[in-house]
Amino acid sequence: MKTGGELRALARGRLRGGWLAAVGVALVYGIFICLSGGTVAGLLVLGGPLTLGFYGYFVGKSRGERVQFECLFEGFRCFGSALLVWLLQGIFLTLWTCLFVIPGIVKYYSYSMSFYILRDDPGIGAAGAITASRKMMNGHKGRLFCLDLSFIGWVLLSCLTLGIGFLWLIPYREQARAEFYEDLRGGAGYAVLPPEPAR
Repeated sequence: MKTGGELRALARGRLRGGWLAAVGVALVYGIFICLSGGTVAGLLVLGGPLTLGFYGYFVGKSRGERVQFECLFEGFRCFGSALLVWLLQGIFLTLWTCLFVIPGIVKYYSYSMSFYILRDDPGIGAAGAITASRKMMNGHKGRLFCLDLSFIGWVLLSCLTLGIGFLWLIPYREQARAEFYEDLRGGAGYAVLPPEPAR
């Protein structure tokens, strides 16, 4: 298992020479999510597929694939499952957070690999992807939490630039998360798991 520093170094290497393209993808994704957030229906329709495509873009870069801007919209090919993952995650996280904040955070990390798994195996379905993520993250939630926490300095610096720094920080963080998924997937000898009821 790679350390947070190694994952960040890998992310910087993947983005070298392609920062502007990654920034463009992150910017367009953010604009669409903000615009769709004006209505619940809009967020439901666009949120899942765009998030699937957004994560998929960085997974592709982590594998050395020739990713294009159009990858952002590839999630619409798996529209139904992407929408359901988005919806189920929202429902589950809301319910867990209503109990206490800490369980909500724990479950957020349990479900964090759902879109990555769905990207690799569209046939697994929404419930299967969430369940597989929960199993995949067993014993690894703290690693991802620490990886996210390692970006706190960059978040503060981005705030000092009136938010402009987030244009570079978001692709950097997402690429590091994609490297985390690849490391976890390879290190655990991950295979797609049969779907079972998510919880």
